[in-house]
Amino acid sequence: MRRSSKKKIDITPKNEVKQMFRSWFKKRNEVGQIMTKQDVVNTVLKNLTKEQDKFLSDAMDEMVFEGLIEVQEDGVTIVLKRKVK
Repeated sequence: MRRSSKKKIDITPKNEVKQMFRSWFKKRNEVGQIMTKQDVVNTVLKNLTKEQDKFLSDAMDEMVFEGLIEVQEDGVTIVLKRKVK
């Protein structure tokens, strides 16, 4: 039996990053709620492990694709597009 040469990627750190954003928004849970640069720094960036940091961009991209958030033109301001479940 051949072993797969592809390394299995652990998506747990990415999901943990997404949960940091969701938790912040869930406390407010208002469509249109704005997460400022300072909020992102205090809520997410300061709390990331090295492993989670690698997945920050992917996690944000997924949340945008899911229609949960929108990243403003400045690249750091985030707007909640639908309520968090």
